[in-house]
Amino acid sequence: MAAPLGQAWGAPLGLDAPLEELLEGVTSEELRGMLVALGIKPPGTRQQRTAAVLEHHGDPQRVAAVIAKAPSAARQLLERRAKSAAQHTDFVVLGAPMADVPPGERWALDRGFLIHNHHGYGPARMPAEVTLTMRGPDWRAPFDPVPPVAELVPVPAVEVEGEAAWAATAFAAHAASVLSACSATPPARLKSGGIGARELRRIGKAAQADDAVVRITLEIAHSAGLLGADGDRIAPTTAYDTWAAQEPAAQFADLLHAWWNLQFTASHARDEDDKPLPAVAGAPRCGACLQARHGLLAAAAALPEDQGVRVCTDLGPLVAWHRPLAHPSIHDETPFAAAVREAELTGVIARGALSRLGAALVTGDRKELAVACRRLLPEATRTARFGGDLTAVVTGTPSARLAGLLDSTADRETSGTASVWRFSADSVRRALDTGRAPAEISAELTAVADGTLPQPLSYLLADAARRHGRLRIAPAACVIHSDEPALLAELAAHRALSALGLRQLAPTVLVSGSSPDKTLAALRGQGYAPVAEAADGTVRIEKVPPRRAVAVPAPRTAPTNADTGRSARRTAEAPAGVDPSALAVRLPATPPTDPEPDPFGAGIPFGTDTEEIVAGHAKQLTYTDVRQLAHAIDTGSAITVEYVAASGSRTVRDLGHIELDPPYLEAWCHLRDAERVFTLSRIHSVMPAWADDLA
Repeated sequence: MAAPLGQAWGAPLGLDAPLEELLEGVTSEELRGMLVALGIKPPGTRQQRTAAVLEHHGDPQRVAAVIAKAPSAARQLLERRAKSAAQHTDFVVLGAPMADVPPGERWALDRGFLIHNHHGYGPARMPAEVTLTMRGPDWRAPFDPVPPVAELVPVPAVEVEGEAAWAATAFAAHAASVLSACSATPPARLKSGGIGARELRRIGKAAQADDAVVRITLEIAHSAGLLGADGDRIAPTTAYDTWAAQEPAAQFADLLHAWWNLQFTASHARDEDDKPLPAVAGAPRCGACLQARHGLLAAAAALPEDQGVRVCTDLGPLVAWHRPLAHPSIHDETPFAAAVREAELTGVIARGALSRLGAALVTGDRKELAVACRRLLPEATRTARFGGDLTAVVTGTPSARLAGLLDSTADRETSGTASVWRFSADSVRRALDTGRAPAEISAELTAVADGTLPQPLSYLLADAARRHGRLRIAPAACVIHSDEPALLAELAAHRALSALGLRQLAPTVLVSGSSPDKTLAALRGQGYAPVAEAADGTVRIEKVPPRRAVAVPAPRTAPTNADTGRSARRTAEAPAGVDPSALAVRLPATPPTDPEPDPFGAGIPFGTDTEEIVAGHAKQLTYTDVRQLAHAIDTGSAITVEYVAASGSRTVRDLGHIELDPPYLEAWCHLRDAERVFTLSRIHSVMPAWADDLA
């Protein structure tokens, strides 16, 4: 068992790693220092020095003799560390190692009684040989052959079975309600996976169950294959339909078996950081959680007959004795409180003792578990008591057929050992919306009624049926109407117009499933002459205005001598019949075209591309301001602008190191003494820089 136990515990019996393992990260010079401090002449090689330290620390008498002469602080530190469990550090802290060490630790480090890891971070570790020497030759590993003593109280078996039956019946009813709610409206799935808190609250409200029951039901149903991912939803599988058709005892047996083998604690709602956990999110396997559940039932099974613990949480300390590999949850107020709570909710433990359900689980026999469930849980209830207050009450667990009927015609108010549904006009309307006839609903309710239907319920059904369907909503893309019924009847029977989906609502009204334009085109294609109507009923005029191009204004001023050649080249027309191949050869060698005239109508062409870009965005600037701002951008010189912020406030900014990024300017603002981004359209004027040093 030594090897398996070594894998289960990193530091069994509070012992750290052997000295040979801890010395792997120690340098040869550090080994030399240890030997010198111990009064041993250090040999030459590292291997020889390691062997010398191992030989010294392997002799308990030599180690004890050195520690007996140690300073009191070092001796007390070593004694304290020998009694406590080993300390491990699974992370490396960035930065320099801590310079301050506890009193006496330096003396122990120098002699190898404490050893730092090769990084120098984390607490110093005590070799197992030193720990055993400090504990003394008379120390023995602790062994408790008898489990801890818990305070016991007499509990008759009949009371245990009665409370277990009540808890199992309530859980089975709530579980059926939870899964029925998921079947009616599958919960949405988070992008990260699982069912979030909002959907859990919705399901709990619909099933009248608390969060713990909802979580446990969803987790074990998912584990049993009753629920599965369906795109962005968690929906029941086909196995759920088979499960829902069974008796409550068989349903509960399947859920209980899945809970017994669950590899995590289903009721956990928060993580280590106290953040809410989604349900059915694929929790990692936790062998310790399974061991806690099995250890809890083993501890309860070991109690004397007809006796139980005073409080169920008193079973927690016994779990660790029966299952040493189990560990409680970080959120448990008492040891293994979550496992105890789940066992109580399912009826496995009642009155601090093991019930027949728990005993069947311990044996692992599914047939025995099914027998125990049938013995504790009553058969499904197939009738309901209908009251004059428009309620239906079902004691016990309703059958799948009864629950489906009442869920489709009424709203569930409570679930558990007794379930209550309430009828209303809206609930009956929902049933009628599914296509069921009023007489059919009345007959189905009468068949499951424990007596006759009360008069108020019959009146409600009749009134809802009378009002249902008085208004009808039909899909239509457009309406065709005419004063000639014969013409509309002809259109409805026209085989060539069948693609429009025409349907006659009245002698003078047709509805079309196609758009108005498509309907108009189809009718005109068959030789009819329909007209289109606007939304207000007036005839829609279909006159299309002629399309015209926008003329470019000619320059109103004569160009300068320097611009004459460029203007002539720009306005010259290309000769007719130009060879495309010859044109392709000439185009790369042709000088770039001149910029277009400015939009201000002066006829003066832009001198640079920057001017043209600035003018296109800075609509508030004159042509002079555009040229001045473009010059500052191209030359990198400073400029002063009047700027209107988004809030409407006007400021004067001195800008330097300007870069153009249309429709923005990036510049150093001397007012804010920082780099800022300015919108070109918010610049209202440009002036020369006020100071010579702004550039």
